[in-house]
Amino acid sequence: MAQSPFTGTLDRRAFLASTVAAGASLLLPGSLTGAMAQEGAPRKGGVLKLGIGGGSTSDTLDPRKLTDWVPVNQAFMLMNGLVEIDKDNKAVPELLESWEAQPGAKEWVFNLRQGVTFHDGKPLTVEDVIYSLNLHRGDTSSAARAVAAGIADVKKISDKQIGITLTEGNADLPYVLSDYHFLVVPDGFTDWTKPVGTGPFVFESYDPGVRSRFKRNESYWKPNCANVDAVEVIVINDIAARTNAMMSGQVHAINRVDFKTVDLLKRNPRLQVVQSAGGQHFTFLMDCTQKPFTDNNIRLALKYGVDREQLLQTALRGYGRIGNDHPIPSTDPFFAKDLPQRAYDPDKAKYYLKQAGLDALPVTLAASDAAFAGAVDAAAVYRTAAAGAGIDLSIKREPADGYWENVWMKAPFCMSYWGGRPTADQMLSIAYQSGSAQNDTHWKNEEFDKQLAEARAMLDQTKRAEIYAHLQELISNDGGAVIPMFGDYLDAVSTKVKGVTPHPMFNFMGARLAEKVWLEA
Repeated sequence: MAQSPFTGTLDRRAFLASTVAAGASLLLPGSLTGAMAQEGAPRKGGVLKLGIGGGSTSDTLDPRKLTDWVPVNQAFMLMNGLVEIDKDNKAVPELLESWEAQPGAKEWVFNLRQGVTFHDGKPLTVEDVIYSLNLHRGDTSSAARAVAAGIADVKKISDKQIGITLTEGNADLPYVLSDYHFLVVPDGFTDWTKPVGTGPFVFESYDPGVRSRFKRNESYWKPNCANVDAVEVIVINDIAARTNAMMSGQVHAINRVDFKTVDLLKRNPRLQVVQSAGGQHFTFLMDCTQKPFTDNNIRLALKYGVDREQLLQTALRGYGRIGNDHPIPSTDPFFAKDLPQRAYDPDKAKYYLKQAGLDALPVTLAASDAAFAGAVDAAAVYRTAAAGAGIDLSIKREPADGYWENVWMKAPFCMSYWGGRPTADQMLSIAYQSGSAQNDTHWKNEEFDKQLAEARAMLDQTKRAEIYAHLQELISNDGGAVIPMFGDYLDAVSTKVKGVTPHPMFNFMGARLAEKVWLEA
């Protein structure tokens, strides 16, 4: 899997990112090295059963509309991406076998992997990749529209090569193309109820928000992958039910382990807890276009009214790190380490309320454990701390089913989460750039947009770091997201499942667990 070299500075930055991410991951109990050494070669057979939280009856397998854990995992079972992020947080080739950038990183040539076929037997072609990329460009409902907006042109160079021209240089383009929305389907394909991909499993049955079953792709092109005969996905949004299913052996693995029960699970000799540190963070979102959140004084009051340390210890049981109201984790090489950490300060919160002309602030927070396990409890902790700052925070508990369609990006003040992204640019572009379809605070800042574009095209990593630090400061001091904490990814997996490794991107090995693991005899 060859990859054309980048500049020396970018190699160094990628190295830093990968070493930090790799050093922050654990497989408990026992060491990762020791566990993997004892597992031997992958074997075929068996049905892998996954209990996954983060699904809804409104889910779809349309790559343009993937929003939560269940559909993302299912999509990766059926389809491949262009580029994959590996366990060391590096961009490695998938359907795009190798690449080369011209000076300035504005024009790129990608080589298509040969010998890959779709589930219906059709060979993968350049036209398939171009069609799949164009699903996210122009007049589209794609959540990746803002990310794809930087692509000025996609063209066929030959039967084996694709040319991509950007509106401006972007040294991180391979990382951008790893976005889980950029999955590949045949040219002209539109039947999202039964996707045809090149992925490790073939569609068998699908009941959105309930369960699905996919069988092994017998001609899968990746070696030592697609090891199980079939995968059964059971959607279990309730954390207690998901944990019980794991403890009783009904499923082989669950995602989003309850932070309150992880220590109990660790003591079970039949289970292993996979802990990975990365960019996952939990948010209280204010819609900057709706009153009273149009006033930054109100936004700052709510940021000073949250007790971050208490939330980290009570909601996450310490499995994470304190946040500073911006989305870039301390594991990222562009993390703004010199930005002063915002602390719980009721007096400052009251000061900003007075600046807004208020002595007290009544506000309603829409909360649901759809955001993360223990989210409603976290809202209650926030309510108690905010009361000391003159903020009367009432909690409106929302059902998990339909939360992302009916509440997220619609309620003036609600809870959410973000899985991390492999680069700072990708995270900032998807969630905070003005034109992004997933700018869930509806925050718009011209200075932010301009400097984000400038940093994206830079190869001088020192100057780039300075800009990203300023962008984090802008979000922290002016944005609409209260980001009190980053949480580790926690999965529970049966010891019968082999080949499991931590991953800095998302639960379940970057949503690719089904593809890579096998079951013991």
